[in-house]
Amino acid sequence: MIRYQKATRLLGSDGEYLLNPMLMKGQAGYEPLPPTIGRNIFGRQVCQLPGLFCYAQHIASIDGRRGLFTGLTPRLCSGVLGTVVHGKVLQHYQESDKGETTREMIARSAATLITHPFHVITLRSMVQFIGRESKYCGLCDSMVTIYREEGVLGFFAGLVPRLLGDILSLWLCNSLAYLVNTYALDSGVCCDLGEICLFSILQFFASMLTYPFVLVSNLMAVNNCGLAGGCPPYSPIYTSWIDCWCMLQKEGNMSRGNSLFFRKVPFGKTYCCDLKMLI
Repeated sequence: MIRYQKATRLLGSDGEYLLNPMLMKGQAGYEPLPPTIGRNIFGRQVCQLPGLFCYAQHIASIDGRRGLFTGLTPRLCSGVLGTVVHGKVLQHYQESDKGETTREMIARSAATLITHPFHVITLRSMVQFIGRESKYCGLCDSMVTIYREEGVLGFFAGLVPRLLGDILSLWLCNSLAYLVNTYALDSGVCCDLGEICLFSILQFFASMLTYPFVLVSNLMAVNNCGLAGGCPPYSPIYTSWIDCWCMLQKEGNMSRGNSLFFRKVPFGKTYCCDLKMLI
């Protein structure tokens, strides 16, 4: 089942691109549209935030359809370079005595390390929508800006929680897959399509459990970078990713921005029209 990881990972990276601008703004705490009264999946009346389609219409009404593709260039660079590095590293360790999961972990970590600068530029390009800034527009200009203001370390902001989340998600998903294959399924009966579907489900649950690492990584990538979305009131100035984690946990925001549908207003939160955020 390990052989389906690379395909699933790459398809997810590209197929979900249009969701990223909306997800990132939600993670940063930005809510441009006020909540409305609606019903959840059980039919109960709740106060909920607008979903994906309302968000997309709002972005398109301001920046046009191009706004939905903000940060596409660094994202594509990250995807292509990550695929090449991932494949080269796997090929290098093909003859080693390391386990399949260990080889995949090394390959993923190497790809993440190499492509993280492009990831940082992508996130900052998206977040600048909040303050209507144009600081990170071109790929080369963004690189020069980051290096001039933050040095080399600026390209790796939020790298540690991202790596930890990837590694934990990989081992968790493969451990669950091993248990299911060993104790729940007859490997002789299960077809390839069934294995792919099963692995996708396991990967989904693993990603849900490791979402806090994604959130913290993304917030650290834009924190205190000179953009409104990375500074108060939308975001405190964090001293480290651990400080960010502790503060989000204390506020009960560890799952902020993890969904674009059925977005219920958290208990105890109210919407501030002036700041366009929940307080």
